[in-house]
Amino acid sequence: MSISDSDSSSHVGESKTFRQITRDRLLYEMLRSTKTKESKSTWKVLIMDKVTVKIMSYACKMADITEEGVSLVEDLYKRRQPLPSMDAIYFIQPTRENIVMFMSDMSGRSPLYKKAFVFFSSSAQKELVAPIRRDASVMGRLSALSEMNLEYFAIDSQGFVTDHERALEELFGENAEMSQNYNTCINTMATRIATVFASLREFPYVRYRAAKTIDASTLMTLRDLIPTKLAAAVWNCLSRHKSSIADFPQTETCELLIIDRSIDQIAPIIHEWTYDAMCHDLLLMDGNKYVHEVPGKNGSSTEKKEVLLEEHDPVWLELRHAHIGEASEKLHDKMTNFMSKNKAAQIHGRGGGELSTRDLQKIVQALPQYSDQIDKLSLHVEIAGKINNMIREQQLRDIGNLEQDLVFGKAGTTELINFFRTNHNTSRENKLRILMIYAALYPEKFESDKGNKLMQLAGISDDDMIAVNNMRCLMAAQDTKKSSSGFKKLTFEMHKKKPTIREEKEGEEQKKWTQFRFYPIMEDLLEKLSKGNLPREEYPCMNNPSPSFHSTPVSTPQRTTNSAPHVPAVSVRSRRGGGGTWARPRNSDDGYSSDSVLRHASSDFRKMGQRIFVFIIGGATRSELRVVHKLSSKLQREIILGSSSLDDPHTFITKIKMLSQDISLEDLQI
Repeated sequence: MSISDSDSSSHVGESKTFRQITRDRLLYEMLRSTKTKESKSTWKVLIMDKVTVKIMSYACKMADITEEGVSLVEDLYKRRQPLPSMDAIYFIQPTRENIVMFMSDMSGRSPLYKKAFVFFSSSAQKELVAPIRRDASVMGRLSALSEMNLEYFAIDSQGFVTDHERALEELFGENAEMSQNYNTCINTMATRIATVFASLREFPYVRYRAAKTIDASTLMTLRDLIPTKLAAAVWNCLSRHKSSIADFPQTETCELLIIDRSIDQIAPIIHEWTYDAMCHDLLLMDGNKYVHEVPGKNGSSTEKKEVLLEEHDPVWLELRHAHIGEASEKLHDKMTNFMSKNKAAQIHGRGGGELSTRDLQKIVQALPQYSDQIDKLSLHVEIAGKINNMIREQQLRDIGNLEQDLVFGKAGTTELINFFRTNHNTSRENKLRILMIYAALYPEKFESDKGNKLMQLAGISDDDMIAVNNMRCLMAAQDTKKSSSGFKKLTFEMHKKKPTIREEKEGEEQKKWTQFRFYPIMEDLLEKLSKGNLPREEYPCMNNPSPSFHSTPVSTPQRTTNSAPHVPAVSVRSRRGGGGTWARPRNSDDGYSSDSVLRHASSDFRKMGQRIFVFIIGGATRSELRVVHKLSSKLQREIILGSSSLDDPHTFITKIKMLSQDISLEDLQI
């Protein structure tokens, strides 16, 4: 039996979102393909390692897996009960340890399972697979040995991560380049990025942020070369895919831009005012999990219920990228509209007033057919109310205005000092975030005692000061010198550069909401890339694209998905400017069908030009995830955001603190 790349499936003849394509590959190409004549058993066991189980959980529900004939999901490294009458599906990374575990399961006279279908998440080296081929007992029980080339985590319909939570520390930390983790991190990241293109059958034109200095004597050079190193590693993986995957494109079909966190140190720290970002920033949720209070069964108390704020929730899908003020207004309108259309709701609710938990319970009892709608609305009304209360209590509007005034050059040191002198009740974390923004804009201020005096005025702790100082690890060319005390001193040569101040953009959102002025630098880069205006000296390419790549109209390449027929790409420039209607239900003011929202998204993707991929080393933000959705509509090109992780401000600050060589997680006050 020869190892092969998993064949494409034509399960559904319609265009799919990125996350849907990932789901379909796992369910149909992998699980459904095991339903062969040779496999007599109806139900199978699915065995995964710690990485592949996360891949599966991000893309599929347990009900989806069960529907494809899986009755039991097992951990490869846990003791398992022998089931010699059942077949097993192994979805594992091609590592030596995993293959040893598989061999121990299936070799000898008493294997754990009858037959085995093995699917590797990425390309397997020949020497790793050799022990399987040499063992006759294993080969006799092997029904499939394939490379899925799917080793990324689909966190959104237009986003993925490679699950490198410590990428900042391993790549940007002090002496990071001397660590074995440095190259391991880059190589694993590249492998996982390349599997995205293998899944979508896309071959990208690879561009990356170029190093600003080429001076082997400076510590910053190796940090500055991280995008270059990753681009080269991705290119090597893609070159192997071109020769090893049968239907992999041989000419460019899309664009990939590789950048790192140094291009925008402010985006992960500043308060982002969308409903999505506020939920994760202020409520400190566990991933996308929110604990929601619902009416109790006895009618007199409430009980806690865990819910996931994800794309299957149509209200979340519609409001997640809206300003929290707009989201609150729309939720109020939805509830008012529902009440006005349902007389029973008016009878059991309080006329014109806010609905209590008890009121909602009465309405559910009176209108059981609307319980799902009321549950969804009441969930989001509760969340928005909680966020708005926190905004008032923490005086976040004043903090947000100062942050954005600093970013756009309308405030400086004087305003910062006045704020710290007059706002003693501001939380320690919010003071720290303001200082980190200031340090990103004016790092030279922290060369002298001015920075220390500002931090003392703010009253932040010693480990918070570490975070402010470590901001410079992401931006500054460093020269290591010895001080008079004998300790190494880092000199930051930032006086040569002016702070990067964004130009304000004028739009309806910015006019209505003063805290909506901020935008990530990535937004400008993507617009320039789409228009062909991204400077090549600053963002060179690994490959020379076909001469017709940016021509009009675009006749090739075709937009492809593994679960859909090939759809010809259309000219980016010839498309009419589309509105943002695909991201919300059309002709609906209650939005109770997430399927309809995603269906409109898929329909619009089908008409779009070549995909754009952008990968951020060191963690992406929710503001950047919002931008890819916004620009996909504006530019009429599906944009997919990838990163080593998706970070909320609290998480990012912790990671910044860990850039210091002698700081561990246990040392930090979190």
